[in-house]
Amino acid sequence: MRNIVLLFLLIGTGCSGKESDEKRIREMLEVQTTAWNRGDLEGFMQTYWNNDSLMFIGKNGIKWGWQNTLENYKKGYPDTTAMGKLSYDLIQVKQLSPEYFFVVGKWMLKRSIGDLSGHYNLVLRKIKGKWYIVADHSS
Repeated sequence: MRNIVLLFLLIGTGCSGKESDEKRIREMLEVQTTAWNRGDLEGFMQTYWNNDSLMFIGKNGIKWGWQNTLENYKKGYPDTTAMGKLSYDLIQVKQLSPEYFFVVGKWMLKRSIGDLSGHYNLVLRKIKGKWYIVADHSS
């Protein structure tokens, strides 16, 4: 009986806001990876804030804006051979406030032309109830 009551309490309370938001962010990163692995850069970019204030920091410095970031990806990864298959390991997913999360991870590209890997950190912001990447530093 005690286990049944505990089960109802857990079901009734659901995930806390933090756990729910973290789950959504993890799911968003999976959606992003799936889009990349099918060669869909525009789909991959849907997880980024579609705004001129989006900041992407890579080996060539800072790029501002969603469109500039997409063009940068297209230049660096012009086809599915260059894109390869993306996987990642999350190192940290940390809530900074109800509106912001900070994510650190390692990315890996398995490619026939040579594998690549590096690390990234993301700042995510909740905008109109949905999480978006507003800053990305990938190396």
